[in-house]
Amino acid sequence: MRRTLEVLNELEKESVFSRYAIGGAMAATFYTEPFLTFDLDVFVALPQTPGGLLLRLAPLYDALRARGYSEQENECIMIEGVPVQFLPAYNALLEEALREAQEIMYEDVPARVLRSEHLLAICLQTGRGKDRERVRILREQAKLDTNLLAAILKRHQLEEKWKLWTE
Repeated sequence: MRRTLEVLNELEKESVFSRYAIGGAMAATFYTEPFLTFDLDVFVALPQTPGGLLLRLAPLYDALRARGYSEQENECIMIEGVPVQFLPAYNALLEEALREAQEIMYEDVPARVLRSEHLLAICLQTGRGKDRERVRILREQAKLDTNLLAAILKRHQLEEKWKLWTE
């Protein structure tokens, strides 16, 4: 994992993407007991194409191939033995979560991880069965900033879903 994070930092430094942060189950493990997960979800802010409408992952995959990382497993690319799924920040909640991600150190390597409050809001927005379970676990185990969470839920129109999932 250490070398995988180093590669992500190199890609950011070279402007392949402007910012990244760890999300999904791996991010949740920074706040709760570990989840079973098979990949590293990495949210990225990608440069827009001319015309500004499309986000393209091709330049990112080209940069990885140039470094010798071409093995794919489903929607993941293997980086130093870690399956990494790159997810563009495609809506306002994900853009905010990426912008406000927390800086961490992992084995002396700097990295970013989405805040627990944003992880919870993303789970609500995504709405899968496993997201409902992740919301429950985050509520029970993470030290949530309830004021921040309330503001995020309000900003992204998730208050009603929150009530449905928590009452």
